[in-house]
Amino acid sequence: MDFDAFVKDIRDNSWNVFGVEVYEKGQLIHSYGDTEENLHEIYSATKTVLSVAVGIASDENRFDINRSLLSYLPSDKINGLSKEQQDVWDRITIQRLLTMSVGDFPFRPEGENYLDFSLNTRFTDPDERKFNYSNISAYLGGVALSESLKTDLGAFIEERIFTPLGIEKYEYSRSPEGYFYGASGMKLTVNGLSRIGLLLYQKGTVNGQRILSEGYVNAATSIQQMNREGGYGYFIWKYRDGFSINGKLKQKCYVLPKQDLVITYLSHIEDDSHALLESMEKNILSVN
Repeated sequence: MDFDAFVKDIRDNSWNVFGVEVYEKGQLIHSYGDTEENLHEIYSATKTVLSVAVGIASDENRFDINRSLLSYLPSDKINGLSKEQQDVWDRITIQRLLTMSVGDFPFRPEGENYLDFSLNTRFTDPDERKFNYSNISAYLGGVALSESLKTDLGAFIEERIFTPLGIEKYEYSRSPEGYFYGASGMKLTVNGLSRIGLLLYQKGTVNGQRILSEGYVNAATSIQQMNREGGYGYFIWKYRDGFSINGKLKQKCYVLPKQDLVITYLSHIEDDSHALLESMEKNILSVN
């Protein structure tokens, strides 16, 4: 591992990387830049935080990912749907949302009521399991969890995830109708995102305290739905022989249990190149 060479590449190429952390066997061994001071957008990495919340509620039998979305919706929303749409939504489970395997969603909800917009999706084949990356899947998963818990999901995440993990700095957003927006809109420090990755690396524990069951972690970080990127779990991406938490503009937390490594960086890089990843793999993972 040559962390200094990775930092040199960041500086020499003027990559807009805010900060980097590298953990080995759960201990911080390298850091660069702003890792604890400022909050940064994590974009779709928000989805993984939502997945952790889903797991906690599932472990406590307060949420069942094998039930349909329809079973968790408010009655007025169900009654407002046509019989045809009710039948469609009754066949789409929470597990389908977690794995992005609902093929007809547009990329994001729009308008003044995201729930109405999402529920008006027209399906060609609702039973077809096809990878379709959409913020609507995460948003609806968050709505269902909020309704199941009968509490504010943002407050639940603060109490059950951020507090035990020692994450003190954070921001998150809501949909126009007030639901926690689980698809994006969260800000964390580099260290804050590392703590989410470390929770998963440690199979759901932090400082000897169990936050999340090992069973859920194993399922969430395993391939549940194939895609061209190599596979997807429950709002978590497959990466090499481990997995990763991803957000656009190169927000990353790579978890490699076999190598006992967790690598996190937050950035604002708008190009589609893989240069930063390739440098990380060469210098941190020693991949030729």
